[in-house]
Amino acid sequence: MTDIQLPADVPGRHEEIGGLGQPARQPGIGDSDLATLTGVAAVVFPLVYFASELVEVAQGNFTTGRLVLTYLGEAGIVFAVLGLYAVQRPAIGRLGLYGALAYAYSSVFFASTVVYALAAGSKNWAAITHEFGGWFTLHGAIMVIGGLAFGLAIIQAAVLPRWTAACLMAGVVLVAAAAGMSTAVRAGAAALPQAAFVGMGVMVLRERWRTRKLRAIRAR
Repeated sequence: MTDIQLPADVPGRHEEIGGLGQPARQPGIGDSDLATLTGVAAVVFPLVYFASELVEVAQGNFTTGRLVLTYLGEAGIVFAVLGLYAVQRPAIGRLGLYGALAYAYSSVFFASTVVYALAAGSKNWAAITHEFGGWFTLHGAIMVIGGLAFGLAIIQAAVLPRWTAACLMAGVVLVAAAAGMSTAVRAGAAALPQAAFVGMGVMVLRERWRTRKLRAIRAR
């Protein structure tokens, strides 16, 4: 594919390498440190969280290493979600803000239960859900509502690929539905929202790289 030489005065509205006259797919993502940090966080922390799920499947019960991985993943996802909202402003609107805040808040709660499990020496998922009871159900519902709202806002904003939003929306519903099932089933359900965040992160990093390349082309 041949790069297009763009004049220095061409506005960024139609910047697209290899696509003359085509609008950029992600007009809301620019060349900023926030975009880089968000992209990295959205790729790394969901993978860390999913790795902890696989560790639990392999080991059967909670271990210190597994819980530390879970905490790092869940706490990091809070920053990833808020960053993903920020890089899509203003197109993502208030629905995106409320969805991101709800999802981030529920992630903070679940991360705090991991701290409790570490301190109390909880042995498995059944033990921790018994300890928190209805609080788990409540915050699970908040996460579902937040994920659905955030996903819908992403679709409406058209800044990130729609498939990532659909994946997130389906994923939060599956995670809630699988809450009382086996460890392997819960891990499988968790793969979907984590894949959504990784996909969003990859696209953010890709668009930052593309923006920087376009600026370099225009500066020639």
